[in-house]
Amino acid sequence: MQASKTQPINLPQSSMIDPFGRTIDYLRVSVTDRCDFRCVYCMAEDMTFLPKRDLLSLEELDRLCSVFIEKGVRRLRLTGGEPLVRKNIMHLIRQLSRHIRSGALEELTLTSNGSQLERFAGELADCGVRRINVSIDTLDPEKFQAITRWGKLDKVMRGIEAAEAAGLHVKINTVALKGFNEQEIPEMMRWAHGRGMDMTVIETMPMGEIDADRTDQYLPLSLLRASLEHDFTLTDIPFKTGGPARYVEVAETGGRLGFITPMTHNFCESCNRVRITCTGTLYMCLGQDDAADLREALRASEGNELLSSAIDEAIGRKPKGHDFVIDRRTRRPSVSRHMSVTGG
Repeated sequence: MQASKTQPINLPQSSMIDPFGRTIDYLRVSVTDRCDFRCVYCMAEDMTFLPKRDLLSLEELDRLCSVFIEKGVRRLRLTGGEPLVRKNIMHLIRQLSRHIRSGALEELTLTSNGSQLERFAGELADCGVRRINVSIDTLDPEKFQAITRWGKLDKVMRGIEAAEAAGLHVKINTVALKGFNEQEIPEMMRWAHGRGMDMTVIETMPMGEIDADRTDQYLPLSLLRASLEHDFTLTDIPFKTGGPARYVEVAETGGRLGFITPMTHNFCESCNRVRITCTGTLYMCLGQDDAADLREALRASEGNELLSSAIDEAIGRKPKGHDFVIDRRTRRPSVSRHMSVTGG
């Protein structure tokens, strides 16, 4: 089915309610498992990626997202891997932007490593994208290349400048890594806030086999916050973007700092999210292996009844929460799939 033939969505929308009364209105869709970086906490250096034939086509991704929007999704985030390395990705984003114009979708956004932003920022803004998350873990060019293995900080910085010039609001995502960047985070926060960008710090998550021991990387954000409070005044605020971050206002910089704490303080009680992989697998929880194959229902007929029913069945078994563990006894990741497979 061609995306241009997709029927318009009729408002008002229905709602997806999980077994714990949470309204599911936020969908994260991985459009590819491929990335032009190999961040050490996310991937092994020698990754085996999915055969391209296994990926949903752009038209199938559009149809799948559109059905979720019809069922009540109001925020849609495209992820990867790196979403902007997917061939012809702007075709999909242009198609999805019709839901922004119709009012059916409140927000269309991306999480990116920034490597392709210089090329695509203007077009993203033209498609109704208003904000993006860019992942940066250090402002030191040599350390940046070391942690990403293949990345160049100057290229990412040019991408951020292009995004800002296009009118996109940029939020910086930083994974807090013990012994690597914990001493840099105050300066990174000053840099981000000085440019009018929010910043979010994230605990490393035990997903997929990598080349390092995550017990050596893991930095509880409770310790990071306590350290920051020696030099900064942090005030909890109710600001929300639809995701799991809990925000504080930093008096000394005037900016917002978010904390995403899947390990020390999970955010499951208010979870409004589900995730779809680039092969059409729906994960109701990032930290659980239970999943639903939507590709089969998507391809079974040109109508959306089977697909809608498969989504309803999956939402009906969304778990209460995840059980991430990092310690030297378990060693193995809590879930075997890499973050790049599920979608960052």
